[in-house]
Amino acid sequence: MRLKRTKATLGLATLGLTFGLAACGDAGGESSGSVDVQAEEVEDGKFEDGSYMAELADAGSIRVGVKYDQPGLGFKDASASIPTGFDVEIAKLLVADLGIDPQSDSVEWVETISDNREPFLQEDRVDLVLASYSITDDRRKIVGQTGPYFLTGQQVLVQADSDVTGIEDLQGEEVCAASGSTSLSNVEAEGAVPAPADSYSQCAEDVLNGTVPAMSTDGSILLGLAAQNEGELKVVGDPFSEERIGVGYSQDHPEMCEWINGVLEEAYEDGSWAEAFEATLGGDDVETPQPPALDACA
Repeated sequence: MRLKRTKATLGLATLGLTFGLAACGDAGGESSGSVDVQAEEVEDGKFEDGSYMAELADAGSIRVGVKYDQPGLGFKDASASIPTGFDVEIAKLLVADLGIDPQSDSVEWVETISDNREPFLQEDRVDLVLASYSITDDRRKIVGQTGPYFLTGQQVLVQADSDVTGIEDLQGEEVCAASGSTSLSNVEAEGAVPAPADSYSQCAEDVLNGTVPAMSTDGSILLGLAAQNEGELKVVGDPFSEERIGVGYSQDHPEMCEWINGVLEEAYEDGSWAEAFEATLGGDDVETPQPPALDACA
């Protein structure tokens, strides 16, 4: 891909994640890491005529759905023009491969919550979704998903002075998770009572004010929320699920699968994936994991 990358300065000391993955820098604000990814020149014939990739490259613009409230993965400060996080960095690699400058106004970063990821793709409101988007068989029935480019596991976030040590201590108790997420069904399977909310930031607020005793989702997301509320919230328990985070696209454009996998495979090989991880979820005391194997395209 021959991308030029400049690693930004990371923030405060990071937190460990028992799933063996990551930590989330400094809550996604000014000191969150990012990588400067510059667009490639798209040579004639790179994309097949009539493909959606060729259409996007010719248009010179793209719409990408990302989270705005998940430090380390997808977070947008009120004063920032571009979101930050690992999902965003992977999106930049895809955007750049189309010859589109990820830092420019040619990219529309669309705030995407758990409950509208499929509708946004089905209704042509976004071209790609990279929003802590777990790959599932049910989702693949209605949208395209490929990857995974990241593996994580679900844990629990509670108040700092809570006696809860994991999901096993929350039998019959309400546990908040975002509407439309796999986290809700996972906590129910563990014996807790799912309490849906519009966003994970709302769940964190509900834990802080005592509306619910806990919230649950991917451990990497919870660490970012704990970092935002240092001394008030903590992540507890071993992971009780494996979440395979991938890229969403419309089933109207199945050719995107091979293209996405090709960009991801190249990022694995040339170090771009590792650099994106280290700038957003990594840290001095965090070992960069091996990237996960990609699913074959149907």
